[in-house]
Order: sequence, then structure tokens, then C-alpha cells
Amino acid sequence: MIEILKETARYLVCVKPIGIAAQGTQAEAMPQLLSEQLGCDIFPVHRLDQTVGGVMVYAKTAQEAARLTQAMGQGQMQKTYLAVLTGCPAEKAGTLEDLLFHDRAKNKTYVVRRQRGGVKQARLHYEILAEQDGLSLARIRLETGRTHQIRVHMKYIGHTLFNDERYGGHDILKGTTFTKYKQFVQNCFAICPRQALHAKTLGFVHPTTGEEMFFDSEIPSDMQQLIDRWRVYANTKEL
Repeated sequence: MIEILKETARYLVCVKPIGIAAQGTQAEAMPQLLSEQLGCDIFPVHRLDQTVGGVMVYAKTAQEAARLTQAMGQGQMQKTYLAVLTGCPAEKAGTLEDLLFHDRAKNKTYVVRRQRGGVKQARLHYEILAEQDGLSLARIRLETGRTHQIRVHMKYIGHTLFNDERYGGHDILKGTTFTKYKQFVQNCFAICPRQALHAKTLGFVHPTTGEEMFFDSEIPSDMQQLIDRWRVYANTKEL
């Protein structure tokens, strides 16, 4: 059963499980699973990578989906994420703004220098919450919702998400000769076998009712285990 945080006649807010597609027509995708669980039509409003879990909003009518999508596009929805990064940015808080191009054939997004067809402006704000032994925990607030946006922004400044193979998340081991450290990192890859990213909160003022809403979801167990094990390692330097 998918966890429902709020349900009304027009929309619902839920916690998407890791490994489930946020959109699509396949039986195992979120719209179909929610439709079967709730007995109504479900319309996507925004995206979330299949390997990422967390708070999402869905509409029950096409009209409501259009209203919520417009509100999100105008920056009226506040989405925050938690991410484990390789290394730590020199600036412990900041704003990243880049032009992004998503290559559909490669399913990969790139930072580009000039505006052209398919290129979109992207902007986010980050804050480092903790840092130790080659990793940092960041809180990230999106202003735009581009494909792979957080993953690409962070890679571009040299701090890829932990275990994000598509964007170089294994680079933390490059140049490392300390055997115990290598073994520990590889064990962490096994604990969190995906990019270490979680859609933590969602807040918005409903475009029709004017109601202010805020939703929060717990950090998933694999990321929590990763953080806990890294904390122990940092304190003991032992496996």
C-alpha cells in the first residue's frame, strides 16, 4: 500500500516508494497503483526519478493536474530534498543556476553554456547540514524541476551524489589507496545501491482553495543506514 499523507476530492499527496516509476502507463507505475488503491483516476503533476522516493502530489482530474502543474511551474510549490554528496562544497550554502539540456536518447542531462532548442534554465538552493570523511549531507530546495536537475547541478560543482553511477558517484574511490576505506565505501554502496537522494518535503498554497499545506516524509532506511554507518566510521575510523 502506498502511504497517503492527504487526500481530497481533487488531489492527493503521497510518499512514492523507491523503485516505482512516478509516471507511465505500466501497471507498476504510480498512477496505476494509486488508481487501483483509491478507485479513481490519477493524473501526474511532477516527476521523481524511479530510484528516488519521497513526497509527491497527484491530481484526480485533468483540470486539477493542469492547475497544480502551473502552480509548480510558477514556483508556488516548495520542494526540499536530502542528498548525500561526495566531498563537500567550499561554500556551505549557495544557489546554483545553470542551463540544462536533457538528451532523451542517453537519458542524461548536461550543463551547457548557451540557449538553444531543448535547453532550460535551472535553479536550486543548497545548505550543507553535516560533513565528515569524504561525504556531506545537503538540504536542497528546488526552484525548477528539470530532469536529473539535482544530480547534474551537484556533479557540475564536483560533488556528485553518493552512488550515482550515471553521473560519477563512484568517483569517491578514485586515487584512494587506503584498503579499509575502500572496503567501507564499497559496503556503503551495497547498503544504498542507488543515488543517495530523498524528496523530503513538499509545501504549497493550493491554487483553488488558497489553503497552505506542508508535507514531510521520513528519510528511507537505506539512506539512514548509510548516514549512520558513516557517522560510526568517522568516529572510529574502523569497520
